[in-house]
Amino acid sequence: MTSRWVVGARPRTLPAAVVPVVVGTACAVGNGIIWWRFLAALVVALAIQIATNYVNDYADGERGTDEGRVGPVRLVAAGLASSSEVRLAAGAAALVAAVAGLALAAAAGWQLVLVGLASFAAGYLYTAGPRPYGYAGLGEVFVFVFFGLVATVGSAYVQLEKVTVLAIGAAVPVGLLATALLVVNNLRDIPTDARSGKRTLAVRLGDGATRAFYLTLVVAAFLFVPLVAIRRPWSLLALLAVPAAVAPMRGITSGRAGMALIPVLGETGRLQLVFGGLLALGLALSG
Repeated sequence: MTSRWVVGARPRTLPAAVVPVVVGTACAVGNGIIWWRFLAALVVALAIQIATNYVNDYADGERGTDEGRVGPVRLVAAGLASSSEVRLAAGAAALVAAVAGLALAAAAGWQLVLVGLASFAAGYLYTAGPRPYGYAGLGEVFVFVFFGLVATVGSAYVQLEKVTVLAIGAAVPVGLLATALLVVNNLRDIPTDARSGKRTLAVRLGDGATRAFYLTLVVAAFLFVPLVAIRRPWSLLALLAVPAAVAPMRGITSGRAGMALIPVLGETGRLQLVFGGLLALGLALSG
């Protein structure tokens, strides 16, 4: 069934791929946007995210980490697909990303191939390989770097063919909110991850400190906006996303756990989209 592959792609996580591309491209407004490059960058980001999700599915399924989990259905653990089928799906998504990425590299510089290879490696080694770093509490670092800095700055780079201070500044709040999405996921899974030996940052910090970390990430994202506005004043529009932050922050502070955190995951994704959309609009209006 097609629906199982949609579920396996984890749609709630995809804002983390879309937002940095939109924000990074908005940083280039004023210098002329090359629309096919924007679309290609979007394909790369989404395909890498989906490939990473599928790798996570089969790697955790083979290790038994997903047994007894309380979150959304996982293909291998639930018996909806075999490990080989999910590996094939991951490979197909990675191939799509590679084709679009090579087109961008041919147009904007072959150094992007190195960035792409690093992104593929980071996505794979998150939960696969002999020593997955996601099991060692480093997942949040990966998300901030690759779904914040690399994706945002890279999306601006394919337009401008240079790295700018503005793109780096805009990447920080984007990365903070992408990290918050992972923190919710790992907060929900603390009990099952701890039992399976998956030492995520949430397992290491514990429930209370993880909730505080989530709140810190969200607040810090908003506090960083005025710094971006120094160069693009209309970036302050992103502060209008504050109401969208109320529901997920309330869900975290109310002590929700297990399945009750799944809506918070969706709310955090919506916050990413609203915040990223307003930030991109502000960047574009000031360009």
